[in-house]
Amino acid sequence: METLQNLKDELQQEYETTKRFIDRFPEGKNDYAPHEKSMKMMPLATHIVEIVGWPETILNTEKLDFAAGDYKPLNLTSGEELKEKLEEFYAQSNAAMNQLSEDSLSGKWAMYMGDQLLADYSKYSAIRHALNQLTHHRAQLGVYYRLNDIPVPGSYGPSADEQNF
Repeated sequence: METLQNLKDELQQEYETTKRFIDRFPEGKNDYAPHEKSMKMMPLATHIVEIVGWPETILNTEKLDFAAGDYKPLNLTSGEELKEKLEEFYAQSNAAMNQLSEDSLSGKWAMYMGDQLLADYSKYSAIRHALNQLTHHRAQLGVYYRLNDIPVPGSYGPSADEQNF
């Protein structure tokens, strides 16, 4: 089995699905949240877009240290900015994956909070984790859309709003 090619294909499929969600991002709803404990809609959509760029970060670094400031969340304010960043991050991750060899997937990657190890992955496992996070948060955005009568795109099959598969 060609793990690398499967991962590239999965990144492309997840990007295409994510693009359909981001294309529907509603102006004027940036601060919407279904509950006081929920992330607001624009920060959630921004996080989803950022995740598309994680494979590039994972492939070109060995660790991420939150305490050292290695991660600085984006602050986007419009649907247009979301679309631009999604395209930019997908291009970067796709390019990084196209430079990769199958053997490179076994390299190590970790997340830290200072001296505290939060997660220890192979590069393959870290990318899979990122793709899982993308799916998870995109589903959250779908709930936000449903609660605001915004048609929800299909992801892995039809949705109530898109019957085509």
